[in-house]
Amino acid sequence: MASLSEYPAGSPSSQLVLAPKIANPGPLGLAAFGLTTIVLSCINAGILPKEAVPVVVPLAFAYGGVAQLIAGVLEFRVGNTFGMVAFTSYGLFWWWFALLQWTVGAGWIKPPAPVGIACVLLMWGVFTFLMWIVTFRSNKAVWSIFLLLWITFFLLAAGDAGWNTASFSFSQVGGYFGLITGIDALVVAFIEVLNVTAGRTVVGLGRPFIAV
Repeated sequence: MASLSEYPAGSPSSQLVLAPKIANPGPLGLAAFGLTTIVLSCINAGILPKEAVPVVVPLAFAYGGVAQLIAGVLEFRVGNTFGMVAFTSYGLFWWWFALLQWTVGAGWIKPPAPVGIACVLLMWGVFTFLMWIVTFRSNKAVWSIFLLLWITFFLLAAGDAGWNTASFSFSQVGGYFGLITGIDALVVAFIEVLNVTAGRTVVGLGRPFIAV
């Protein structure tokens, strides 16, 4: 292969072409997921009343849903399969939640049996658990988000399946785990933006458990 110096000066091949800098879509997806999760989890944990659920519906459509879908498409463009699958999937999870609340609230469909909701949440827990296994090759920050998230899904599924008792509420505990999950995602998004803006690693995200 010829070196750059072998081309005549001024020829097109002698000019260095710098590729445009591409922004990292990860922080957008994490922030959208984290913020929406925090608001809903405050309701599940009992910090906010159940009557506050309607405020989550447009938030789930616009930020939790659309912003994560955008992040997923951008992750596809940069060749990040994991990011594409994760952000697109959880963005559409928020659309499922918002559409369910909207159609039931409008009287278009009957409220589903809690065991049906439990089944959906259980499957999301299984999906998240499988994605968590993949994160052992990612940084520890992302690993922690998926760890907390699959625990959250399983707890919420147990609550909707009727496992709550007078002394212990799986739904409420799941709400608190969801709150921690959302905060974790929001903090990781902040750290990634901080590091990029500073042009150096200000706060590390932790080396992966398994080297790629």
